[in-house]
Amino acid sequence: MDKEKLKQCLVDAGCYENTLDSILNQFESGSLEGAIHLLKKERCLMMDAYHECGRKIDCMDFMLREFEKEITNGGIRR
Repeated sequence: MDKEKLKQCLVDAGCYENTLDSILNQFESGSLEGAIHLLKKERCLMMDAYHECGRKIDCMDFMLREFEKEITNGGIRR
């Protein structure tokens, strides 16, 4: 992979500038192991954010189902 393609992939993945620069520096210095380490670290952070979003969506789905039950059962119970 050339530097420009790597940079575009990192941008497309939503990497912050400092992360992008660190990975590119590792790549340019020939430390593919270092670049892999940083990519895996960034992936873990993205997966954490993904799972957090999933939990939030689950909460929204729960509220929607509860409200829909209330409508079906004739109104809001307080």
